[in-house]
Amino acid sequence: MKINYFLGLMVPFLFSCSDSDDAYIDRPLDFKVPSNFPALVYNIGLNPPTEKGFELGKKLFYDGRLSSDGIISCGFCHIQEDAFTHHGHVFSHGIDNLVGTRNSPSIQNLAYQTAFMYDGATSHLDLQPVIPLTSPVEMNGDLNAIVSMMGKDPIYSKLFKQAFADKKINTENMLKALSQFMVMITSSDSKFDHYRRNEAGGSLNTDEAAGYALFNSKCASCHATDLMTDNSFRNNGLAINPALNDVGRFRVTQLVADYYKFKVPSLRNVDKTAPYMHDGRFGTLESVLDHYSSGVMDSPTLDPVLKQKGTVGIPLSEKEKTQLIAFLTTLTDNQYLTDKRFSEY
Repeated sequence: MKINYFLGLMVPFLFSCSDSDDAYIDRPLDFKVPSNFPALVYNIGLNPPTEKGFELGKKLFYDGRLSSDGIISCGFCHIQEDAFTHHGHVFSHGIDNLVGTRNSPSIQNLAYQTAFMYDGATSHLDLQPVIPLTSPVEMNGDLNAIVSMMGKDPIYSKLFKQAFADKKINTENMLKALSQFMVMITSSDSKFDHYRRNEAGGSLNTDEAAGYALFNSKCASCHATDLMTDNSFRNNGLAINPALNDVGRFRVTQLVADYYKFKVPSLRNVDKTAPYMHDGRFGTLESVLDHYSSGVMDSPTLDPVLKQKGTVGIPLSEKEKTQLIAFLTTLTDNQYLTDKRFSEY
């Protein structure tokens, strides 16, 4: 059964469109939880997506003026056709062509996630954009300067008045609008989804079905539920890059047990999101599976699922790798990759 958040979430507010007597009623957007998805984590009742809130969030997402050089927008590193990743870039490029230390994660189904960033630096979607916005390597934005810029822009002035009851152009409403846009970016229309919901077009071929069975036995303990992640942080045995020495979750918690643990990414649309891992070290899905079958490095914080019965890693034959990749391609959601609602133009 699908949960529909269109009704009962909010009573539409009447907002003034201009200084005239004309008025605009901001309408709530139809947000559904797919029947094969787990429950929402984001409290959508506190910030229900609306037409104008979404429009405002989309404008903010693609506006380079939020960065100090006027070029780097959120959409610069999160490209829709690549599942909102920076496809082909090992590390994402920020202002003045500065290069970061991590690969851009996909933006999809964020309302179901419990933490954000590879190290879980924030647990609330409304706060997540502050991190890239203010990062000196990414956007290097100044929140006060951004608010001032928006206040001078007639389109922003109009949208804030239409989208929020208090009509204020401030950081809180800006972040809420960004959340409304990102909450609506849902990927739930892949071949796999149709299979799981017993819908037309959802039958798996022999290799895909075999790959799904392998996935359930060898991968699903971490890439759990139909979201393909359990939202946990794990050390998956990557060799440490001495040039970066990215300590992962430890940077946030300062707990020794969290050394080299990173958030388990969703595998949805994974065929479109190369390169892989937090540092983009693998360029193909084949190389990812090679890592798990023969490249896992043992360490004190290595996840227990990768060290069972004296064996480090996940034994996989070449045929099994081929079948797993066949299954992973069923997670590609072309509707999400091409939905004009999420496109810049």
